Amino acid sequence: MIDWTSSISESSKPRYLAIADAIAAAIANGTLAAGDKLPTQRRLAATLGVDFTTAARGYAEAARRGLIESTVGRGSFVRGRGKMPDKPSPRAAPVDLTMNLPPDPDDPALIERMQEGLIEVSHNLAPLLHYQSFGGSPEAKDAASSWLGRRGLAASQERLFVTPGAHPSLTAIFSLLAKPGETILCEAITYPGARAIAAQQCVQFYGLPMDEHGILPEALAEICARGTAKALYLNPTLQNPTTLTIPAARREALTDIARRHRLAIIEDDAYGFIPPHAPPPFAVLAPELTWHVAGLAKCFGAGLRIAYVIAPDVRAGWDFASILRAMTVTASPLTAALATRWITDGTGDSILRFIRAESAARQKLAAEILPAGLFRADPLSFNLWMTLPNGWTRAAFAGQMRAAGIGIMTSDAFTTRGTTPPEAARICLGGPTTRAELKSALTSMAHALSSSPAVAADIF
Repeated sequence: MIDWTSSISESSKPRYLAIADAIAAAIANGTLAAGDKLPTQRRLAATLGVDFTTAARGYAEAARRGLIESTVGRGSFVRGRGKMPDKPSPRAAPVDLTMNLPPDPDDPALIERMQEGLIEVSHNLAPLLHYQSFGGSPEAKDAASSWLGRRGLAASQERLFVTPGAHPSLTAIFSLLAKPGETILCEAITYPGARAIAAQQCVQFYGLPMDEHGILPEALAEICARGTAKALYLNPTLQNPTTLTIPAARREALTDIARRHRLAIIEDDAYGFIPPHAPPPFAVLAPELTWHVAGLAKCFGAGLRIAYVIAPDVRAGWDFASILRAMTVTASPLTAALATRWITDGTGDSILRFIRAESAARQKLAAEILPAGLFRADPLSFNLWMTLPNGWTRAAFAGQMRAAGIGIMTSDAFTTRGTTPPEAARICLGGPTTRAELKSALTSMAHALSSSPAVAADIF
């Protein structure tokens, strides 16, 4: 083993890539031959002085390249040149379940309709390559009003903005409401993108305890009484990552507390249009307090970086526009025009219907394969939130999944400071992953969870 691992420490690449490169080089120069057994991941990690996850990821990368294969109960062996199949086996190809994306459309008629919208937009291409007024063209704002009206939202043109996505919008809102060192409240388990934005701005992101309906009202009331919080950030519908939707009664209770303390609410409603009948938005319950951010990435596709933002009042909208204009100049007129086209000609509704149907099918598949009682999910959510059984830690589970070529995200990414991360993980079901690939990955996951971590580690 020393002969083929000696070059790893000299590589400038990440260690997992260096491991795969070393295996490839050793096969090429004859140090490793087809059929040679490799050390276990734990032994390799100990030899190299790296953690188990890095060793597991290195073997997974080598398997992806077709250099090695792992057999249950036997270990990992070199395939060698001439042993590589014409097409990689399903287990050799990595399955990325880390990104919470809507399923990719695969209906030819729907794809053709989406393409037609793009072609129609391109007929008036030249003006779309110019700067446009900040906040969106009149046509884009009309489409935004129509779209948001489906959720019972109504706002004057002065309070409505077409922006280049939810993230820059949240960045501007956070900077407007809280200075460095000040506090924005959120759920104890929250969206990591918002957590990262707060960290970049040196804003304290303080997580409040939750139950199955969301933040506990008494916890919000207690901290509001201290008078230090500047805003409350919520991802209230199909929350990422827990998939919970705050019911109407809890929304009203939280709204009452926020209104008493004049606490601003930041409503990140990324998934609000996925359920056909979601509870009313906070911006309907308390429009004078709420910044409503409705991104289209989860409704149409992650590459469509457009969001519709409603400010709580006109003056706040001016301040928001000033910050966001300095950051982004304007939303892409071309992207905004495509979103407008899809909304006005009904393509957006067709995309939503596909996403709902495909998400439901994938959730059904997950329920059939994974052990019952281990995860929480909504029938229409793009992911599930898995609580690991006794004996499994999130690090061990993530390591085993990487060894099998399956990417997941553990609870550490979603836990706010001061909250102990639970032994849990987010498993995403959408994106470009096909149902067949998802079934294979979930089957591997279920097999690993049926054994203890020690037994599962020997498989790879």
